[in-house]
This record gives sequence, C-alpha cells and structure tokens, in this order.
Amino acid sequence: MRMILKLVIFTLLVTLFITNIPQKVDASVSVSAASAVLIEQNTGRILFQKDAHTKRRIASITKIMTAILAIESGKMNQYVKVSEKATRAEGSSVYLKPGEKIKLSDLVYGLMLRSGNDTAVAIAEYVGGSVDGFAYLMNQKAREIGMYDTHFSNPHGLDDHEEHYSSAYDMAILMRYAMQNKTFKKISGTKVHRAPNPTEKWDRVWKNKNRLLSKYEYCTGGKTGYTKRAKRTLVTTATKGDMNLIAVTLNGPDDWNDHISMYENGFKGFDMAEVISKGKIDIEKSKSYKGKLYVKKSIVYPATSEEMKLFSVKYKLNKTGSGIKTKNKEVIVGKAAVYLDGKVVQETPIYYQNSIKKKKGLFDFIKEIFLTIIGVKAYG
Repeated sequence: MRMILKLVIFTLLVTLFITNIPQKVDASVSVSAASAVLIEQNTGRILFQKDAHTKRRIASITKIMTAILAIESGKMNQYVKVSEKATRAEGSSVYLKPGEKIKLSDLVYGLMLRSGNDTAVAIAEYVGGSVDGFAYLMNQKAREIGMYDTHFSNPHGLDDHEEHYSSAYDMAILMRYAMQNKTFKKISGTKVHRAPNPTEKWDRVWKNKNRLLSKYEYCTGGKTGYTKRAKRTLVTTATKGDMNLIAVTLNGPDDWNDHISMYENGFKGFDMAEVISKGKIDIEKSKSYKGKLYVKKSIVYPATSEEMKLFSVKYKLNKTGSGIKTKNKEVIVGKAAVYLDGKVVQETPIYYQNSIKKKKGLFDFIKEIFLTIIGVKAYG
C-alpha cells in the first residue's frame, strides 16, 4: 500500500514539474481562437502562433484577396455595371442595384468596410470575367506569394464550396503582401467612406465593421469575417513606434481581445534591432574593395531583449576584382547575411561603387582654357 502511495505522490510531483517548465514567449499569450498568429510586417517573423498552419474555413477575410486583385487590375477608376447575379448574393450587402454603374474603387471600399458579398461578385465578374475565372486568379496569386495551405473557390468566403479554406499563417502572408500596396493600406484603415448612390438623393455612407480601429489605439486596418461554419475570423494590423504587426485569428469567439492581447505581447516583448545600417560597410579584405563597399538598406529585425546579443553578421564577397571592371557605376559584389542564434534571418546585397572617369568633350576643353586664362587654375 505504501509503495502505491509513494508511486502516486511521485507521479503527481513529476506532472507538476513538467507543467511548470518555463515556456517560450508564446505561452504568455492566451487566445480564444482555434488558430492564431502574430507576425512582424516588414520581416515576416512569427512572434506568436497557435495551430497557425491548420486549414480552416475563413469566411469574409477572403475579401482581402479580392480587394488586392481588384486594386492590382489597374481599373480602380473605371465603372462597373452591376449584374443581377451580383445583387442576389447572400449575406452581408451594400444593396447594389441591377444595371447600376459604380466605380471599381467604391466597390472595393464597400467590400472591405461593409463586407458586401454583392460587391465581391461584382468585382469578380468585372476583373476575372466570371466568379470562376476570378477564383482562378485568386489561387494563382496565392501560389505566387507562398500561401501553400490555401484554396479559394469564391470571392466572398460564403460556405457555398467545400474547397474554400486557408490557415492563420497564410492569411498573415496575404495581409503582409496586401499592406505593401498604398491603396489597399489606405482603404483597409478607412473608418468611413462615402460613395455615390445614382438612384437616390443621398450618398451611400459606409462605416468600417472593424471595431478594433476605434477599440485599440494602435490598430491601422483589417478585415472581419463570419459564417456559421467558419465562426468569427479576423485579420488586423497595428503600428506602435517603428514596429508594424499583423494578427490573424480563425474561429475566435473573443477575437477583439485576442488581437489586443497578441499585440500588447508583441509590442512589450520585442524591439526592432538595427543589425546593419544603410551606407558604407568596412570590410578590409582587398585593396580593390577598400572604402567602396556599401549596402542600400538597413536590416532591422524584431528581437527579444535576450536575443539582442545573439545577432551576428557575415559578409560574403565575390572573388577579388570580380565584376568591378565594368562601365556600370555600381555593381553587386556579394551579400551581407544576418544571423540570429546561428540561423540566417535576413540578407541584403553588397554594392561596389565604381570610379568611372567621364570622357571630356569639346565644352570641357573650352572651359579648361577659359579657367586657365582668367587665372582660376593657377590661383584657385
């Protein structure tokens, strides 16, 4: 009996020990969502994740892809004739009318702010020729930007196809890509938009459904979503100081607070470390390169205070003189690689500044003679 009692006590002690082992930064965040991820926008570094690569239904955050494809079509100032099919789209709507003509840009505002399923179909038909044709473009773009756990079957996210899904991480990749576009960034963060209403005496006024824009001071944009099968889905962005973050939750009953919690953890737990500064770099490996090497952009990377001392930089140069005997003013002669705890996290090209002597023309010859005559050459 004593042996059994000792065994039970030992088992309990082991269990308590295991459950109290210090965890990584991720463990300090508790979210209600089935899947969640927080990434830093400029580098793409994952700061927090929970089941981030599981394929799930995504509802109306689908419309982020619809919006960026509409913007990239280059037709934002053109007018779209709304079809009967578009006006019959189920769910959320901005109440477009059959046959009305509306600017593509206004359709995108209606899509992102009010989550209009009618605007999604109208955009798909105009940009892709049909809903199916647009879905093809959506999947093409998804593959192009590295969304490997994603398949789109419609432009709005309604549960009318089984093969319509993504992951929290893939949606973060999509938002990161979209936020590089100034027009998308502006629309995503717009709180209120007015659009003409051709059959009425008043304009349409659309208020953004993204409550985090007013609920959280650092929020800069995003997209909401909900269907009975997907439950609540949300993608948002936030900026504080020089740090830009993207948060995604799928099936998150308390998503507003989930996002705030992830953002607060990210802003408190990480700082942006400038590992390489823009400009000249000092690599004294060869007389040919001396004083003429530089990088065009700084490398700034999010890191915890403990990680700051784990950065290192390695410069990899081509063979001495290789590629510098050229007429080009600047030449790429290698790369600078930033390591964090022994792993490469960022790279940037190293440039060589050529000293190219400009051939003197007739004007330069006459100028020299003139300067000599008036004594500038002799006396400065």
